Amino acid sequence: MRSVSWVASAEAPDTDFPISNLPYGVLADRRVVVAIGDQMLDLAAAHALGLIPNAVASLPALMSEGPRAWHLLRSSLTALLSAETNEGRRALSAADKLLVPISEAELVLPPVGDYTDFYASVHHATNVGRLFRPDNPLLPNYKHVPIGYHGRASSLVPSGTPIRRPRGQSKLPDAESPVFGPTRSLDYEAEIGFFVGPGNRLGAPIPIAEAEDHIFGFCLVNDWSARDIQSWEYQPLGPFLGKSFATTLSPWIISLEALAPFRVPASPRPADDPHPLPYLDLGSRAESIDLFVEVYLTTERMREAGHAPFRLSRGNFRDLYWTAAQMLTHHASNGCNLRPGDLLASGTISGPTPDSLGCLLEITRRGAAPISLPSGETRAFLADGDEVTMRAFCERPGYHRIGFGDCRGIILPAHQADSLTVR
Repeated sequence: MRSVSWVASAEAPDTDFPISNLPYGVLADRRVVVAIGDQMLDLAAAHALGLIPNAVASLPALMSEGPRAWHLLRSSLTALLSAETNEGRRALSAADKLLVPISEAELVLPPVGDYTDFYASVHHATNVGRLFRPDNPLLPNYKHVPIGYHGRASSLVPSGTPIRRPRGQSKLPDAESPVFGPTRSLDYEAEIGFFVGPGNRLGAPIPIAEAEDHIFGFCLVNDWSARDIQSWEYQPLGPFLGKSFATTLSPWIISLEALAPFRVPASPRPADDPHPLPYLDLGSRAESIDLFVEVYLTTERMREAGHAPFRLSRGNFRDLYWTAAQMLTHHASNGCNLRPGDLLASGTISGPTPDSLGCLLEITRRGAAPISLPSGETRAFLADGDEVTMRAFCERPGYHRIGFGDCRGIILPAHQADSLTVR
């Protein structure tokens, strides 16, 4: 049964944040808030007024408490924001003390510990592999083990942060030696991230059947990538400076419980694919989320002409080869200790059709087939002044649409070479 909120904007059909969502965010002063329509509920104020039973000291503290505590808080917040409960009627009378318009507050990055990025889309891995290894696109280990790399948590930034074009070392195929300079192949990657809740002790793996008890919630991730730097440096140890200059996160964390109505069976594997090893195998119980991820591009010329953002793609999280539970379990399988607030990202979400590809490297086939934009411009990779906006949502008849908010970044020119000189 759909609940009705006394917050009028939460009933708008196009809102990302109905009462069935209630994602968590963090203000600049570290207070924890929950989004409801176009407003934010201040959890500290709600506790001070006696409207929720327990104080939420910080988001990492809440993450560490586990599914039972998360469910109890979510139930309290749902009752508090409902138009049909006594708690909701009490809250309505104190709305001016509880609510802050989202447009008037500064949201900061959710607390992040370590950051790991996976490569969980077989469609993305195959498409990229064909560009570099046409005869052998997938490496032998791909269908046996979730591939990932340890990212750089220090360069994670919140949505809206401008992205400076990175400089680095690259080498053209016909050049005798590499050069250092601004990337010529700046790209985005549309991903979903998930935050670790309770961690595990060093040396103690997380069984696959318990993996989701360690997942607090989900967000959008844009893993900006300098493809020319990446292709020159990645052998033999994988991504490094081509990835670490910036990664953008959406500011809201959507709980696994909010996404429960949109759970679906994990993407079926072809009959001739290897069966997951026992520690990664949930059999027919393996589930994913029917979660759409869209990418939009707006150039400087498009903004000046008043053009609407141009949709580049729409993929779906359910198409991934490896599930969130498998990624988390594999990460801890060697005894690696995950901690509350650690972020794991899916890698580029691409599907089986041309309109579901999650990066320009795939869409333009490494720049060989540039896209045409409404302004008459073309793009093989991103230009200075381009703005990339990612959105994600779940929808199903009989349920409120659940949105993730925006994950947005605009490209600034590279620093000038003389500004890099140490004086």
